[in-house]
Amino acid sequence: MGLTDRLSDALGVYVTAMGYPRSAIRQRAPLWREHTRRPGWRGVGALDERNSLVGLGYGYIGARGQWWHEEVRRGLLSTEPRGLHWLADYFELTELHVLPRTQGAGLGELLLRTLLDGCDRRSVLLSTPELDPVHPARAWRLYRRLGFVDVLRQHRFVGDSRPFAVLGRSLPLPAPPPGWMEGAAGPPYGELGGADPANRG
Repeated sequence: MGLTDRLSDALGVYVTAMGYPRSAIRQRAPLWREHTRRPGWRGVGALDERNSLVGLGYGYIGARGQWWHEEVRRGLLSTEPRGLHWLADYFELTELHVLPRTQGAGLGELLLRTLLDGCDRRSVLLSTPELDPVHPARAWRLYRRLGFVDVLRQHRFVGDSRPFAVLGRSLPLPAPPPGWMEGAAGPPYGELGGADPANRG
């Protein structure tokens, strides 16, 4: 069983982690299904001891013509055209979410490392809601710890009034220190549908 076989569960994790209304599940489902057919799609998930999905991540190879790619390109052209080199040969980290009750124990990093392990792109890019300096999200601390740098800041995607940051870093990720996950992530998490090497594109 893979991530797409539990799409409803995965979207449930998404709306809970992001604080979105449950109605967003129905709205996002067709888009997530379409994403799985893009070149290089790969997804990972984590199951707790009750076989419940508690975290997930997925992405694919970024390319011209994709909505996110064109939005980031628009932002770079208007504010930081020197950053356009980031849009060549990259993996788009589209979604990475962990249920609030399992956050802060290293599961997000485990999912991210598993997802990017063996990825043959030159770099990885992602977008995340802008940094709140008073209450920084755990995602920001994770990305900074792993060496992600600013590509585009205070960007507003079409259809969303919130400011976002686009972050990136070269691949592969540095190896973690020995024993970095020992005792860190709580219960033993099972892997759901790991990265799909057959869909490299």
